[in-house]
Amino acid sequence: MHLIQRFLFVTLAVTVSLALLILHMWSPKFYSVVDIQNQGKPVDLLSSSFVPFRKYPHLSFTLNEDVLKLLPKNSCHCEVEPSLTSSLQKQVFGESLPEQFSKVIPPSEQAEYSRLREEEYQKYRLRTQSLADKLIVAPANFPLEYPVQGVEVRPLQTILVPGLRLEDVGQKVYMVNLIATMGIFNLAAVVENVKVKGAAEMNLFLSSSHLDNLNQQLEFVTYTSVVFHPNTADIVQLKTDDHEASFTIKIRHAPTPKLYDPESSNSDYNISALVTIAIKTFQRYDKLRVLIDSIRRFYPTVTIIIADDSEPREKVEGPYIEQYFMPFGKGWFAGRNLAVSQVTTKYFLWVDDDFIFSPRTKVQKLVDVLEKTTLDLVGGAVRELTGFSTTYRKKISVQSGGIAGDCLNVQQGFYHVIKGFPNCVVTDGVVNFFLARTQKVLQVGFDPRLNRIAHLEFFYDGLGILHVGSCDDVIVDHSSKLKLAWMKNAKEKEYENFRYSDTSVLQVRHKLFYFKNRFQCQRYG
Repeated sequence: MHLIQRFLFVTLAVTVSLALLILHMWSPKFYSVVDIQNQGKPVDLLSSSFVPFRKYPHLSFTLNEDVLKLLPKNSCHCEVEPSLTSSLQKQVFGESLPEQFSKVIPPSEQAEYSRLREEEYQKYRLRTQSLADKLIVAPANFPLEYPVQGVEVRPLQTILVPGLRLEDVGQKVYMVNLIATMGIFNLAAVVENVKVKGAAEMNLFLSSSHLDNLNQQLEFVTYTSVVFHPNTADIVQLKTDDHEASFTIKIRHAPTPKLYDPESSNSDYNISALVTIAIKTFQRYDKLRVLIDSIRRFYPTVTIIIADDSEPREKVEGPYIEQYFMPFGKGWFAGRNLAVSQVTTKYFLWVDDDFIFSPRTKVQKLVDVLEKTTLDLVGGAVRELTGFSTTYRKKISVQSGGIAGDCLNVQQGFYHVIKGFPNCVVTDGVVNFFLARTQKVLQVGFDPRLNRIAHLEFFYDGLGILHVGSCDDVIVDHSSKLKLAWMKNAKEKEYENFRYSDTSVLQVRHKLFYFKNRFQCQRYG
């Protein structure tokens, strides 16, 4: 009797722990000359650590520790912090330790490898940051009125500078001084009783004993970009007596639109004109043909692009099918790059070669989400033969870690539900079944060095570029992977040996994380 009671108690405890863990994991939580040779110093950005701008020794204050601990510390660490959730997770699933990426570098090479990584990181900062990233705090300069943001000029072009004005402070002579570093000021018109010095120069002085005249003259001030750069900024200094301010003028070519003709009516989406289905296949022609047959039941005219690094090769015949052959075993992400590079539609649907379409695989629902939201990519759900469907939703974040590198954090879950789409949420990473904007994915790309096992790595590279969602009401079936060893054919055995036997795959992955992404570790929880 005691054994039965003990067994029931242990079973109940494990069940409650598992339920609490799942509830926590799945519930939403609320919450200037430009040097193009990578020389010079990166922009000095606002530090993320807590340091007040001004200090007043004569004033006392009390720190709010609850708020302070929410601020970024710029010193992440890789140890898993103890919590109720991690304790329950350890009991149910076992201990999940952080992955330390630096361990794949031999000790004798670590110092040089780290030096090279930091050098490349600083070059990266020089390429990707501009003065537009620098924090500018506008003091309480009452007399000066100026644009805080939103002023933009194309390289070597001219604009009127909007929003310049001086308030009356009871002076006999009113003066304004404008100073630039990447452009010159001039006047579209000259107003009487206004003295001008420095026209067509980087340092312009305007003065008058009549405030209205001066303000009228400010309406005609122009700015001309004189240093060519396709995407940078100039910080303009604006001065008057005893007062000074700064504002930014962005200098850039406006991005060229890439528009797609949907070829659809106002009420229906022409899926064939909007969507291409992209597939990477390797040694699984039997499963690929099953997938294609299932697609054609529902989407007979949608173009299917196949990237194929199998050997021996088999031609996959059929209308609206494009098959591209690659060197044998070229790899998973290289095949993704090839397939997506040939897409000419606004969107592409990514599917694995062992998926099967069903009446639940309604691609138009995913199209509707992307057409009506700002999302760049939306995942569906993959249903196994057991009946269980997975969306594989992941929340991804990077915490600054200083010279050692940053910490990559991956959690199960999502951020919030999308208004108008109750089955869809916003997250960072999704399952291997998703619809995406072609141009945005091409902007991120797939690292071809990840040639065997990879998926979330694409979303790591896309962090800050891709706006990702997930919907659980668009479902694709997954063909069974459960086969006894003696039931597998030669192709299936070759596929598994080729994909899973290479132990160097993990080392390549960790080296990329350590150097390319500048991560020191990955944490789960």
